[in-house]
Amino acid sequence: MRTLILSVVLLLAAGASGTSAEDEVSAHHFSFKSIDGGDLPLAQYKGKAVLVVNTASECGYTPQYKDLQALWQTYRDRGLVVLGVPSNDFGGQEPGTEAEIKRFCERQYAVDFPLAAKEVVSGADAHPFYKWAAKVAGADAAPRWNFHKYLIGPDGGLAAWFPTRTSPVDPQVTGEIEKLLP
Repeated sequence: MRTLILSVVLLLAAGASGTSAEDEVSAHHFSFKSIDGGDLPLAQYKGKAVLVVNTASECGYTPQYKDLQALWQTYRDRGLVVLGVPSNDFGGQEPGTEAEIKRFCERQYAVDFPLAAKEVVSGADAHPFYKWAAKVAGADAAPRWNFHKYLIGPDGGLAAWFPTRTSPVDPQVTGEIEKLLP
């Protein structure tokens, strides 16, 4: 009976504070499909920082793949994961299949960081991770173009976000990454 009363009190307190179970969710609760077809749960990256970037192969910002690969090579041994999430949401700039996208990334930019399967990252049909990130960070933090970046902390919390024009190797980005790594 005491346990039941305590549970009710805690539930009422959470409701009064304006928090909900959805607000308590972390990035580790979400999963993508790998570009190779398997599951890509973000929970596998607990304890690591993750830079999630929606990508496109035919965009003016596509050369950021080079900087994403450099960032991955520089920081992966310290616990950073770069995760590319191809999307065709903006200007139809990712029209290829998963196999074509992967081949392009490997051949043109020697990408070997994890890539998700193509996803919707904006609007009502956005992948749940992107809906969560926009809710947590606010509507201004939702992707407005390709190569938008979300930095997830080792605890799964949203640590920072960076707009398209911010290079992955910009000191603002690397500074935030450094704060999260040992």
